[in-house]
Amino acid sequence: MTTQQKQQAIALAAVFQAASLVEELARTGDVPSEATQPMIDSLFVQNPDNFDSIYGDPAESLGRGLETLLTVSDRDAGQVGPDVTRYALSLLHLERKLSKAPGMLDALGQGIQQASRQAEHFSNAHPNTIAALADLYKQTLSQLSFRIRVTGNPTYLQNAGTADKVRAILLSGIRAAILWRQVGGRRWQLLFSRRRYSEICRDLLTE
Repeated sequence: MTTQQKQQAIALAAVFQAASLVEELARTGDVPSEATQPMIDSLFVQNPDNFDSIYGDPAESLGRGLETLLTVSDRDAGQVGPDVTRYALSLLHLERKLSKAPGMLDALGQGIQQASRQAEHFSNAHPNTIAALADLYKQTLSQLSFRIRVTGNPTYLQNAGTADKVRAILLSGIRAAILWRQVGGRRWQLLFSRRRYSEICRDLLTE
Protein backbone atom coordinates (compact mmCIF):
# COMPACT_ATOMS: atom_id res chain seq x y z
CA MET A 1 0.00 0.00 0.00
CA THR A 2 1.14 3.54 -0.65
CA THR A 3 1.41 6.14 2.11
CA GLN A 4 -1.48 8.05 0.53
CA GLN A 5 -3.73 4.98 0.47
CA LYS A 6 -2.91 4.29 4.12
CA GLN A 7 -3.73 7.89 5.05
CA GLN A 8 -7.01 7.70 3.13
CA ALA A 9 -8.01 4.54 4.98
CA ILE A 10 -7.16 6.10 8.36
CA ALA A 11 -9.12 9.29 7.64
CA LEU A 12 -12.09 7.30 6.31
CA ALA A 13 -11.96 5.05 9.38
CA ALA A 14 -12.22 8.21 11.50
CA VAL A 15 -15.34 9.22 9.53
CA PHE A 16 -16.88 5.80 10.24
CA GLN A 17 -15.84 5.99 13.89
CA ALA A 18 -17.67 9.30 14.25
CA ALA A 19 -20.70 7.80 12.51
CA SER A 20 -20.66 4.74 14.76
CA LEU A 21 -20.33 6.84 17.91
CA VAL A 22 -23.21 9.13 16.93
CA GLU A 23 -25.42 6.10 16.23
CA GLU A 24 -24.64 4.52 19.60
CA LEU A 25 -24.97 7.79 21.49
CA ALA A 26 -28.39 8.51 19.93
CA ARG A 27 -29.56 4.96 20.68
CA THR A 28 -28.16 4.37 24.17
CA GLY A 29 -27.19 7.80 25.54
CA ASP A 30 -23.59 6.77 26.16
CA VAL A 31 -20.36 6.00 24.29
CA PRO A 32 -16.93 4.73 25.44
CA SER A 33 -14.49 7.55 26.12
CA GLU A 34 -11.54 5.63 24.63
CA ALA A 35 -13.23 5.81 21.20
CA THR A 36 -14.62 9.35 21.64
CA GLN A 37 -11.55 11.08 23.03
CA PRO A 38 -9.28 10.64 19.97
CA MET A 39 -12.02 12.12 17.79
CA ILE A 40 -12.45 15.21 19.99
CA ASP A 41 -8.68 15.55 20.39
CA SER A 42 -8.23 15.56 16.60
CA LEU A 43 -10.24 18.79 16.36
CA PHE A 44 -7.54 20.63 18.30
CA VAL A 45 -4.70 19.44 16.04
CA GLN A 46 -5.09 22.33 13.62
CA ASN A 47 -1.54 22.54 12.29
CA PRO A 48 -0.14 19.01 12.58
CA ASP A 49 3.58 18.38 12.10
CA ASN A 50 2.62 15.33 10.05
CA PHE A 51 -0.40 13.14 9.31
CA ASP A 52 0.40 10.64 12.07
CA SER A 53 0.21 13.31 14.77
CA ILE A 54 -3.55 13.74 14.21
CA TYR A 55 -4.75 10.34 15.45
CA GLY A 56 -1.58 8.71 16.75
CA ASP A 57 -1.60 4.92 16.58
CA PRO A 58 -4.72 4.17 14.49
CA ALA A 59 -5.15 0.65 15.88
CA GLU A 60 -5.45 2.18 19.34
CA SER A 61 -7.33 5.41 18.62
CA LEU A 62 -9.44 4.34 15.63
CA GLY A 63 -9.95 0.63 16.22
CA ARG A 64 -13.70 1.01 16.15
CA GLY A 65 -13.64 2.95 12.88
CA LEU A 66 -11.15 0.54 11.26
CA GLU A 67 -13.37 -2.43 12.20
CA THR A 68 -16.44 -0.66 10.81
CA LEU A 69 -14.71 0.34 7.56
CA LEU A 70 -13.35 -3.20 7.22
CA THR A 71 -16.85 -4.65 7.58
CA VAL A 72 -18.29 -2.23 5.02
CA SER A 73 -15.37 -2.75 2.62
CA ASP A 74 -15.85 -6.53 2.81
CA ARG A 75 -19.40 -5.98 1.49
CA ASP A 76 -20.76 -7.15 4.80
CA ALA A 77 -22.61 -3.89 5.41
CA GLY A 78 -25.52 -5.85 6.89
CA GLN A 79 -23.34 -6.25 9.98
CA VAL A 80 -23.19 -2.45 10.31
CA GLY A 81 -26.28 -0.54 11.40
CA PRO A 82 -27.90 1.32 8.48
CA ASP A 83 -27.71 4.59 10.42
CA VAL A 84 -23.92 4.22 10.76
CA THR A 85 -23.50 4.00 6.97
CA ARG A 86 -25.99 6.84 6.47
CA TYR A 87 -24.14 9.12 8.91
CA ALA A 88 -20.77 8.33 7.30
CA LEU A 89 -22.02 9.11 3.79
CA SER A 90 -23.80 12.21 5.11
CA LEU A 91 -20.56 13.47 6.66
CA LEU A 92 -18.77 13.09 3.32
CA HIS A 93 -21.62 14.89 1.56
CA LEU A 94 -21.68 17.69 4.13
CA GLU A 95 -17.93 18.16 3.72
CA ARG A 96 -18.46 18.79 0.01
CA LYS A 97 -21.05 21.46 0.83
CA LEU A 98 -18.65 23.00 3.34
CA SER A 99 -15.82 23.10 0.80
CA LYS A 100 -17.94 25.45 -1.32
CA ALA A 101 -18.39 27.84 1.62
CA PRO A 102 -14.91 29.28 2.36
CA GLY A 103 -16.33 31.82 4.81
CA MET A 104 -17.77 29.01 6.89
CA LEU A 105 -14.47 27.14 6.82
CA ASP A 106 -12.78 30.24 8.25
CA ALA A 107 -15.48 30.54 10.92
CA LEU A 108 -14.95 26.89 11.88
CA GLY A 109 -11.21 27.44 12.22
CA GLN A 110 -11.72 30.50 14.42
CA GLY A 111 -14.36 28.72 16.50
CA ILE A 112 -12.09 25.76 17.14
CA GLN A 113 -9.32 28.14 18.25
CA GLN A 114 -11.75 29.68 20.76
CA ALA A 115 -12.84 26.23 21.95
CA SER A 116 -9.20 25.23 22.35
CA ARG A 117 -8.75 28.02 24.89
CA GLN A 118 -11.57 26.49 26.92
CA ALA A 119 -9.96 23.08 26.50
CA GLU A 120 -6.71 24.46 27.93
CA HIS A 121 -8.60 25.84 30.91
CA PHE A 122 -10.75 22.76 31.53
CA SER A 123 -9.91 19.75 29.29
CA ASN A 124 -10.76 18.51 25.81
CA ALA A 125 -13.48 16.25 27.23
CA HIS A 126 -14.97 18.76 29.70
CA PRO A 127 -18.70 19.49 29.19
CA ASN A 128 -17.89 23.19 28.66
CA THR A 129 -15.51 22.33 25.81
CA ILE A 130 -17.99 19.88 24.28
CA ALA A 131 -20.73 22.54 24.55
CA ALA A 132 -18.51 25.09 22.78
CA LEU A 133 -17.84 22.62 19.93
CA ALA A 134 -21.55 21.78 19.70
CA ASP A 135 -22.46 25.45 19.52
CA LEU A 136 -19.88 25.93 16.76
CA TYR A 137 -21.52 23.10 14.81
CA LYS A 138 -24.94 24.71 15.26
CA GLN A 139 -23.70 28.15 14.16
CA THR A 140 -21.96 26.82 11.05
CA LEU A 141 -22.66 23.37 9.62
CA SER A 142 -26.29 23.33 10.75
CA GLN A 143 -26.85 26.38 8.55
CA LEU A 144 -25.94 24.60 5.31
CA SER A 145 -28.66 23.43 2.92
CA PHE A 146 -27.89 19.79 3.76
CA ARG A 147 -28.24 18.72 7.38
CA ILE A 148 -27.48 15.39 9.02
CA ARG A 149 -30.65 14.01 10.59
CA VAL A 150 -29.81 12.04 13.72
CA THR A 151 -32.39 9.49 14.82
CA GLY A 152 -32.51 7.50 18.03
CA ASN A 153 -34.09 7.45 21.46
CA PRO A 154 -35.82 10.83 22.02
CA THR A 155 -35.12 10.61 25.75
CA TYR A 156 -31.39 10.80 25.08
CA LEU A 157 -31.51 13.15 22.10
CA GLN A 158 -33.53 15.69 24.09
CA ASN A 159 -30.85 15.71 26.80
CA ALA A 160 -28.69 18.82 26.29
CA GLY A 161 -25.46 17.06 27.25
CA THR A 162 -26.10 14.18 24.84
CA ALA A 163 -27.10 16.54 22.03
CA ASP A 164 -23.87 18.50 22.59
CA LYS A 165 -21.82 15.29 22.37
CA VAL A 166 -23.58 14.28 19.15
CA ARG A 167 -22.76 17.62 17.52
CA ALA A 168 -19.16 17.63 18.76
CA ILE A 169 -18.62 14.11 17.37
CA LEU A 170 -20.22 15.09 14.06
CA LEU A 171 -17.79 18.03 13.94
CA SER A 172 -14.90 15.60 14.45
CA GLY A 173 -16.33 13.51 11.61
CA ILE A 174 -16.27 16.55 9.33
CA ARG A 175 -12.63 17.08 10.35
CA ALA A 176 -11.93 13.50 9.24
CA ALA A 177 -13.87 13.98 5.98
CA ILE A 178 -11.84 17.11 5.18
CA LEU A 179 -8.66 15.15 5.90
CA TRP A 180 -9.79 12.29 3.66
CA ARG A 181 -10.36 14.73 0.82
CA GLN A 182 -6.95 16.37 1.44
CA VAL A 183 -5.11 13.05 1.05
CA GLY A 184 -6.90 12.27 -2.23
CA GLY A 185 -10.08 10.56 -1.01
CA ARG A 186 -12.95 10.60 -3.52
CA ARG A 187 -16.49 9.19 -3.39
CA TRP A 188 -15.88 6.74 -6.26
CA GLN A 189 -13.19 5.04 -4.16
CA LEU A 190 -15.87 3.86 -1.75
CA LEU A 191 -16.98 1.56 -4.58
CA PHE A 192 -13.78 0.81 -6.47
CA SER A 193 -11.14 0.78 -3.70
CA ARG A 194 -12.99 -1.42 -1.24
CA ARG A 195 -10.54 -4.31 -1.47
CA ARG A 196 -7.59 -1.97 -0.97
CA TYR A 197 -9.22 -0.29 2.05
CA SER A 198 -10.07 -3.72 3.45
CA GLU A 199 -6.44 -4.88 3.20
CA ILE A 200 -5.14 -1.69 4.81
CA CYS A 201 -7.63 -1.91 7.69
CA ARG A 202 -6.58 -5.50 8.37
CA ASP A 203 -2.90 -4.53 8.32
CA LEU A 204 -3.46 -1.58 10.67
CA LEU A 205 -5.51 -3.65 13.10
CA THR A 206 -2.85 -6.37 13.31
CA GLU A 207 0.25 -4.13 13.47
